[in-house]
Amino acid sequence: MKKIIIAIDGFSSCGKSTMAKDLAREIGYIYVDTGAMYRSVALYALRNGLFNNDGSVKENELKARIDDINISFQFNTQTGRPDTCLNGEPVENHIRTMEVSSHVSPIAALPFVRKALVKQQQKMGDEKGIVMDGRDIGTVVFPHAELKVFVTASAKVRAQRRYDELKAKGMEADFQDILKNVQERDYIDSHREVSPLKKAHDALELDNSRMTIEEQNKWLMEKFEEAIARES
Repeated sequence: MKKIIIAIDGFSSCGKSTMAKDLAREIGYIYVDTGAMYRSVALYALRNGLFNNDGSVKENELKARIDDINISFQFNTQTGRPDTCLNGEPVENHIRTMEVSSHVSPIAALPFVRKALVKQQQKMGDEKGIVMDGRDIGTVVFPHAELKVFVTASAKVRAQRRYDELKAKGMEADFQDILKNVQERDYIDSHREVSPLKKAHDALELDNSRMTIEEQNKWLMEKFEEAIARES
């Protein structure tokens, strides 16, 4: 069967990573969470003192180190899903904290960061057979992807999902703080000059505000099967 590239874009905390991971596992494709890649750069910057007191990035210092930041994905046999690694260190839980969430958008808005990570992402898709999710996959990374999906949900629904996720992991969480972070990230992601979050003209839109995980997975599988049939 011919392999394709599946690009899944959407707002933060809308469940796109969950559906992308589940689809990749079901069809035997490689899964890449590009949001985790930008979170990893933010974590690196936090650990190395590359943020100013006002939350802005020390751009020149980060730019000088960007080639030293290597992000990879390691399969977790316990969860059946890939974990994010920063320079060989598993950081999946570290990059999901509110501290990283509140610092990732300024990192993702930097042109040299996006250029470096897009290059890594495009290399990952050389052989196709890949499911990749993020903000600009269908518009910038893989504009010719055979299947593009744009996922959305209301800000309150997405904040509640993020809150529940953090609580399930035993982490501290405040719903109002999370909602504010979601809304701020929506604005920054949609209004940045480089690769802003937007729906590709040929992407299928999915509002999963009132859908279960099973329902959205079923919808995505149907779209995958239709895309494969078109390519056959």
